[in-house]
Amino acid sequence: MTDLADLPPLWSGRRVLAAWPLVPLTVALALWAYAVRHTDVSALDDFGLVTALHPAFWAGLAVLTAGFWLTVRRPGRRGGWPAAYVLGLLVMERATQAVLYPTPLYAWAWKHDGVVDHLLTAGGLQSAAEVGDMAVYDQWPGFFAAQAALVRLLGVDSAAMYMAWWPLASSLMLLLPLLLVYRTFTEDRRLIWTGVWLFFVANWVGQDYFSPQSVAFALHLGVLAVVLRRFGRTGGARRQGQAVWTAVLVVMVTTIVISHQLTPGMLVVSLLALCLLRRYRDWVPVATTVVLFLAWCLTAALPFLSAALPDMIRSVGDVGGNVATGYGTTPTGTGAVATSWAARLLSGSVLLLAAAGLWRQRELRHRAMPLVLIAAAPLPMLVASSYGSEMIFRVLMFMLPGAAFFAAAALLPTVRAPGVEAPAGPPRAAGVRERSAVRRRLAGWGTPAVLLVTTLAFVPSYSGKDRVSYFPPQEVALVRQVFAEAAEGSLVVAANRNYPLAYASYGDIDHYWYLDDERSHIDRIVADPAATLAADLAGVESPATAYLLFTQGQFAHSEMNGQLTREQLTGIERAVAASPRFRLVAENGAGTVYALRGEGGTE
Repeated sequence: MTDLADLPPLWSGRRVLAAWPLVPLTVALALWAYAVRHTDVSALDDFGLVTALHPAFWAGLAVLTAGFWLTVRRPGRRGGWPAAYVLGLLVMERATQAVLYPTPLYAWAWKHDGVVDHLLTAGGLQSAAEVGDMAVYDQWPGFFAAQAALVRLLGVDSAAMYMAWWPLASSLMLLLPLLLVYRTFTEDRRLIWTGVWLFFVANWVGQDYFSPQSVAFALHLGVLAVVLRRFGRTGGARRQGQAVWTAVLVVMVTTIVISHQLTPGMLVVSLLALCLLRRYRDWVPVATTVVLFLAWCLTAALPFLSAALPDMIRSVGDVGGNVATGYGTTPTGTGAVATSWAARLLSGSVLLLAAAGLWRQRELRHRAMPLVLIAAAPLPMLVASSYGSEMIFRVLMFMLPGAAFFAAAALLPTVRAPGVEAPAGPPRAAGVRERSAVRRRLAGWGTPAVLLVTTLAFVPSYSGKDRVSYFPPQEVALVRQVFAEAAEGSLVVAANRNYPLAYASYGDIDHYWYLDDERSHIDRIVADPAATLAADLAGVESPATAYLLFTQGQFAHSEMNGQLTREQLTGIERAVAASPRFRLVAENGAGTVYALRGEGGTE
């Protein structure tokens, strides 16, 4: 028989030491769970989720960041703890809103849900003659067709049943291609995981919501990973099976091209930038992308591009106009301005760190020159188009993989690329050794401090406008009631698009947002609301109805983005309520709905 005393202990000192990262990770997630259970989102202010969060959330982020740094600071330590901490970060960053809010965020997500629903209802793609401006989504249908199939596969009523979790899902999609890109240029796990961490905390732009861009961006990174790892000129080993990898590229690029307008252009400029290097001067990836992109633009997307071409040509070269914010997109009020500046400072800090990393890490700069070019490649797009006043944000997002990598390099002591040996030479002088020791001490304290500040800054940058983005259940129910009652040919009028289901039934019901009109017309509405809006709503024939919708989402968007003030919108609503031209259809704590009466104020 075996003496139990001879067996090794279940938890030896070495095993306990190896498992210690579980402690701060568990504490951080426990603090997060406690925070979300004790956070009230029923009365958000102009700072969005920032002031609503329980203090335990901030403590959890601090513990998580400290634990992450302690797991990666030693270059030789193995294990999957950095990955576990990054996954914990994604849960705290991207799942908090899904847990806290009972309904999905973002008017644009609800719009895309409407497109999926219309595709399921119509049973196929439609032209501008049938659905007007919304036909643009039928000309890039890849994402929506896939979501329609997923809705049927899951047996749910609509994509709204799961789209609140899409930011977490789309962020997880980015993790593998990002790791593959970074591992192409270094084996230093400190650099890889610190770069990944900085990428996610600096990616506040908000394109991870339920949208074609979220999937297209992940595929964009996937294409770059394949090109960097399989199409470089480094001998026969990588060239083997290139036909297979070319086929993989064709599938990924085709999915991008049929799903999103902007991402193929970003991919083309990135691949062209790589061709500047002799090592990556393989024209198969860029030629494949260009041919597929042009083929789609000249066939399925031609109706939209033909109509938009004059505006696209006018915007070329107008950098000031392309990066300027227009009416309805200017942060207004203390909260909106503060969170906007938090986002700018976060992005500016990461870009400055990236510049410092390029300057400090000479060997890495040479080895990872393709990442430098990929980071710089999107910049010319600022000259090409405004993309609805969003181009500067999209450029920042596409620059971020390369920028985060070199920002991480700036925070670490000297890192070496694979295959680069330490230079031989005489021992360094005492002064050089002292300066190196000072840099190591600064990195020991400075790096975790920078990681903590950037991680905390993500929250206001990403969630600081949740007062605009969140639609409570009462608001959703009110809008659903309107579209449930509206007959075919009805008209739904609102101040702006910021309410749930704003594009519901767009194949059968017309929509009009009066703050999109010329400023002179808006001024007439403010001066004489009932008469002006009654004239705007006239012409709808029975049994269809013209509805006027007031919701808290519209008020929040108008106030915080420089449209009309709350007092002005409230004045419009009061005038409509007092006018015999309108009758009250429905109301609750989140808004009211009115309908235009017939001639003479009769029903």
